[in-house]
Amino acid sequence: MEFRILAPTGALGAGFDAEAFRRGVEARPHVIACDAGSTDSGPAALGSGQPKLSDQAVARDLRLLLTARAELGVPLIIGSCGTSGRDVGVDRVAALVRGIAAAENLHFRLALIYADQPAERLRALHDADRIRPLPHAPALDPEVFARGHTVAMMGVEPLQEALRSGCDVVLAGRASDTALFAALPHMRGADPGLTWHMAKTIECGAACAVPPSANGLLVHLRDDHFDVTTLAADSRLTPRSVAAHTLYENADPFHIEEPAGTLDTTDATYESVDARTVRVRGARFVPADGYTNKLEGAELVGHQTVIVGGVRDQVVIRHLPDLVPFAKKYFADKILDVFGGDVDPADVDIDYRFYGDGAVLAAAEPEPLRPRELGVLITVTAPDQATAHAVATFVAHASSHLPIPEYDGLVSTLAYPYSPPEIDRGPLYRFTLNHVVTGVTPTELFRTVTEEL
Repeated sequence: MEFRILAPTGALGAGFDAEAFRRGVEARPHVIACDAGSTDSGPAALGSGQPKLSDQAVARDLRLLLTARAELGVPLIIGSCGTSGRDVGVDRVAALVRGIAAAENLHFRLALIYADQPAERLRALHDADRIRPLPHAPALDPEVFARGHTVAMMGVEPLQEALRSGCDVVLAGRASDTALFAALPHMRGADPGLTWHMAKTIECGAACAVPPSANGLLVHLRDDHFDVTTLAADSRLTPRSVAAHTLYENADPFHIEEPAGTLDTTDATYESVDARTVRVRGARFVPADGYTNKLEGAELVGHQTVIVGGVRDQVVIRHLPDLVPFAKKYFADKILDVFGGDVDPADVDIDYRFYGDGAVLAAAEPEPLRPRELGVLITVTAPDQATAHAVATFVAHASSHLPIPEYDGLVSTLAYPYSPPEIDRGPLYRFTLNHVVTGVTPTELFRTVTEEL
């Protein structure tokens, strides 16, 4: 028994190489699958419903995928549509698919699988003590169910239902990345350990290739091993690069949790077949005692205006640790004065971050830095955009002329590359949920709609 699975790219819209993709199509895969989303970029896509990548970029990739699917007559599965996997993301990608189908005269059965979770359902699950935190999850305030947006992450089962019903193209909301690639071989009886390990290996396309890229991988999944091959002409795979991908997005490279159980790669082996292909054996899948679906939530917490600047004067750099607290106290008083008490300074956050002096690692910086110049990012966060911008105008002005004890008279402390320096960044979101729902059946949190195109 052999299954061929084509993963054209690690992210729909990333722009894979068409020639490399054609090599995968010519291998006659049984399924094409592609991930379209992630929480890697933070909570904005989930909170706002806006995708990370443009419609133009996504449509470019979709056109190649849809025409190849029609040529092969095999399923196409796309998960976490619209980056976040929200219902609006599924509908957005579906609109692009319909447009391409009409333009290319393509005919197929389309499944839309929705993953949004109504506040009422979440409240009932919470009250029944069926929502459990994952490690380091934020404290759960049930009020966020109504304030924010929540999706559940599906496993293979909703995808398999769509495939069994004869759907040719499946557009799924938030989904386990690996489920997209495991669904069809899992349904047709392939070894579960190899299937899930294969899926984990190719979930991000050629991210495990040397060099990593947005291109694709092809897998030949057989009874006791799978072969993974990189498709781009200028890339290769090594046992190390393939094995290393089990650590990507996982704290433990040997035990990887899925809704239905745990992929155990402890006994997996990796060997080169040639410069472009690695053979993998030995993983096993351990079913869980109970099925769980992960919940991801985000909510709006404010609006931001940012100011970008820089400083090279060593006297100024030396005094910044004292100047910033002084400036923040000055700005708090200024907010009370300017807004006549209508804006509480406690509701406005003014943050200074100095790139070149521990801005990335902060307190975890292993050794003191001695910067010759600093990039300065000032972020003003307020309940609304108008307030954030108004505060930023006097923050930018005053920050460019902070008082330096060694200098007499007015000096310039920060230099701004833009005029005006205030840049409205827009809404700010935060994650509210990183939990799992317990005691569920594999499909009960999701709903599917089908249509003929």
